[in-house]
Amino acid sequence: MEEKSRQAARVVAEVRKAVIGKDDVVIKTLMTVLARGHILLEDIPGVGKTTMALAFSRALGLQYNRVQFTPDVLPSDLTGFSVYNREKQQLEYQKGALFCNLLLADELNRATSRTQSALLEAMEEGQVTVDGNTYPIPEPFLVIATQNPVGAAGTQLLPDSQLDRFMICLTMGYPKPEEEVELLRRKSRGSLLDQVGRVLNHQELEELRRTVDQVHLSEDLMAYIVRLVTATRQNPRILQGGSPRATLAVAAVSRAAAFLWGRDYVLPEDIHRIWCDTVAHRLLLASGERDARRIAQEVLDSIPAPKIR
Repeated sequence: MEEKSRQAARVVAEVRKAVIGKDDVVIKTLMTVLARGHILLEDIPGVGKTTMALAFSRALGLQYNRVQFTPDVLPSDLTGFSVYNREKQQLEYQKGALFCNLLLADELNRATSRTQSALLEAMEEGQVTVDGNTYPIPEPFLVIATQNPVGAAGTQLLPDSQLDRFMICLTMGYPKPEEEVELLRRKSRGSLLDQVGRVLNHQELEELRRTVDQVHLSEDLMAYIVRLVTATRQNPRILQGGSPRATLAVAAVSRAAAFLWGRDYVLPEDIHRIWCDTVAHRLLLASGERDARRIAQEVLDSIPAPKIR
């Protein structure tokens, strides 16, 4: 456990070479990768969302594809398409951008709903279906999607079914002045991404994921997570609460949080640490409500945590 935790710490240290002052976001992104989930980064342009995604692809040794989403991106650009080969007199499948280990879906909420929906099967099942044929996507596979704030030019809301498939939603925010000075200092020495080296290969990443899967989550904490998610379904300020997928996500990321803190068992503070990031983006609020994270925090504060002996 200790050696594997040190491996994870080296990944964080490597990504921090390119992403300055966003340690919490970097750590939670790694938690989600280890929990086999997909990440949604929501923020204004230029704060480092794309840089962080590329830094993770390098540190984890993942083959990545990047798609800049615009209204003219088609579903077949992602899933692939069949082309008739005149010499062989048969259709041949041409792979799309989804065939990689890490897909950087840049500004996903600028694409049409039809194109956004092309991601659903890949994110949930690790495969795509084209012309009635199913093609598996290489493992490991994860999506790091970025979206501009709702209301920005050319954006539209992601559908609920799409949001629910992102295990976590994070916001990076502006850097502090001293962090921005450090950014300028490092940038003067060359590309930040060129400073990021590979820490893990595919096999080592899978070993870390299996270790996270084995982190103990007690029956009391399982019941606690269910009480929390159930409370979102009963809150009058929330029209649509967390789904069972949200329950599974909280449990999975909590295990990863415990692992990164060097434990093989989950504590209530692990759940508290990731609760809002894992649940808030899934909530459909009642009319007049705007702050899903604040309501999610109030739900967390209203349910007492069990005592762990």
